[in-house]
Amino acid sequence: MIDTTSFLNELASLLGERGLLREPDAMARYVSDWAGVTLGMPLAVARPANTEEVAEVVRRCYAQGIAMTPQGGHSGLVAGALPAASGQELVISLERLDNVRAIDPINFTITVDAGCILENVKLAAAEHDCDFPLSLGAQGSCQIGGNIATNAGGLNVLRYGMMRELVLGLEVVLPDGRVLDSLSALHKDNRGYDLQQLFLGSEGTLGIVTGAVLKLSPRPTQNRTALLGLPSVQAVIDLYGLARRDCCDLLTAFELIPRRCIELAIEATPELRDPLESAYPWYVLMEVAATGPVDLGAMLEQLLETGMARDLVLDGALASSATQSAQLWQFRESMLEGQRRRGEHLRTDISIPISAIPDFVTRASEVVMDASPECEIIAYGHVGDGNLHFNILPPITLSNADKKAHLHALEERLFEVLDDFHGSISAEHGIGRTKQAAYLARLSPIERELISGVKTLFDPKGLMNPGRILPNDG
Repeated sequence: MIDTTSFLNELASLLGERGLLREPDAMARYVSDWAGVTLGMPLAVARPANTEEVAEVVRRCYAQGIAMTPQGGHSGLVAGALPAASGQELVISLERLDNVRAIDPINFTITVDAGCILENVKLAAAEHDCDFPLSLGAQGSCQIGGNIATNAGGLNVLRYGMMRELVLGLEVVLPDGRVLDSLSALHKDNRGYDLQQLFLGSEGTLGIVTGAVLKLSPRPTQNRTALLGLPSVQAVIDLYGLARRDCCDLLTAFELIPRRCIELAIEATPELRDPLESAYPWYVLMEVAATGPVDLGAMLEQLLETGMARDLVLDGALASSATQSAQLWQFRESMLEGQRRRGEHLRTDISIPISAIPDFVTRASEVVMDASPECEIIAYGHVGDGNLHFNILPPITLSNADKKAHLHALEERLFEVLDDFHGSISAEHGIGRTKQAAYLARLSPIERELISGVKTLFDPKGLMNPGRILPNDG
């Protein structure tokens, strides 16, 4: 039997007054995520200040058999970093590990603590005329460790790739408290198995990332943004193919937005005005960026002329300043808040081959509407990497409890359509608890065996973020 009082007293002595929270009021902000999900209260919240303290906390938990929940910036959407309802998990918050350790603008790398907020890393890079290109709506609160644990994507995957492509080296505290120091700044290293890649997307189930070496890029000296009106999803995909060829690697973002999202954005941010003279069924928010003497304006104008000549683009607004660009991107940000204000709804982050997006949207919409004619479909996403957020607002006449059950049934139907397109049920949010059943149902026996084997190898006691991705029994 574990004497939790003595255990927590020992942690308090180790971490100091700021380092351990035990009172429910003090722990309240650590028990919910961006989606508003709350599962339970933790045993306590440990707030170590450096890698050595993280390692010592983990060692003591391992010795006592206490489950651990690593936690970053509370911006998750699949309940992966929330303490279980049992009240027996120790939350280990990385928020005090927030130092930029080093920047090398010649090697184009930055070494940071895992608790650094993404936006602060981007600002630190900019001071050295560099850019850390990961771009998320939650970048003002999400942390690098969480970005790594979930293999974050965001708006610029088209040009720069997922977090997996942006990490060169990691420092990880393993479930028994040992520290794996792989903070390499090498851009090429072909020595056998790449162990650190196992931690990217592992959602804290294999260890706790405490530091990382990240790849930087030259800071763009110019960018151009356009918001375009289009007649159909097929026109959006055809325009993407044209843009990908004509703009090549200068294309940084290409977002699909339905008319309803423009309306939700205006509802959430009243100072926004309809961006075009007429309303269109579909919109594209795109951006090109470059460093050096490239005429981006002429490039974008030529693309739009070609798009209009082919009846792909019906109208458009081109930003001529950074302020106007920010105003156009505000539609993309505000439409998320507009959905959030509608209350309980289905959030998905699926992916399919880019060329299949029009057929998928048509078929999935038909299946969902046949099952629930009163619901509202909001399909938008990152066209350049095939990532769709096929979200569903339930009928407003349903109670909250009925909405949950209704949306779950619709999600199952949606995933069945997705299977026919050989897609993924998670392109960026991860599995956590929320998508575990759907994930496990789609694993082959050999995949399940290998994944369970990796978990057992790293975490034989099953103490590190148990019940996420895999059930407690593996």
